[in-house]
Amino acid sequence: MAALEILHYPDERLRQPCLPVTAVTAETARLIDDMLETMYGAQGVGLAAPQVDHHIRLLVIDVSEDRSAPVALINPEITEAEGEQEGDEGCLSVPGVFEPVTRAAAVTVRYTDRDGNAQEGHFEGLAARAVQHELDHLDGKLFVDYLSKLKRSRVRKKMEKDKRLQVESA
Repeated sequence: MAALEILHYPDERLRQPCLPVTAVTAETARLIDDMLETMYGAQGVGLAAPQVDHHIRLLVIDVSEDRSAPVALINPEITEAEGEQEGDEGCLSVPGVFEPVTRAAAVTVRYTDRDGNAQEGHFEGLAARAVQHELDHLDGKLFVDYLSKLKRSRVRKKMEKDKRLQVESA
C-alpha cells in the first residue's frame, strides 16, 4: 500500500466528472487500499478517487471510532434520500476549513463492492453525510459549492495563500 497525494482546492482536476468503473480488478483493489491508507493518514472519514487524481467513480468511507469498518463504493448511486441534517463539513481537499452544509439524514445507495458484487446499503447520520460528500466529488462538486459566493471566495483565497506559503517555504 502507498499513501497518495491529495489534490487541494482550487485545483481544476477536482472539477472533472468521473467515468464509471467498467471492471473491478486487482488494480481497483490496490487503489482502494491506497485510498484507505491515505484517508486514515490524513485523519479523514471519506475519500473519493478524484481527490487523488483518479477520475473514476470510486469512494471509500470509514466513520467508525476505531477505524475498523472501511467501505468501498464503486459506481455508487443514491436511490433514496430521507430527512435532513445540517452539520459542519470539512474536506481533505480543503484542509482547515469547516462550514455548515445541509444534507439528507439517511440515504440508500446502490453500488459495487471491492469484490465486484452488487450491493445496496443504507447509511444514516455521519455515514450518510460522508457518502453524499464523496459522491459529490465524483460529479466534480465540492462542499464549498454549497457555501455563499462570499464564503467560497474567502476559502479560495485562503487555499491559494496557503499554497503560495508552502511553495515559498520549500
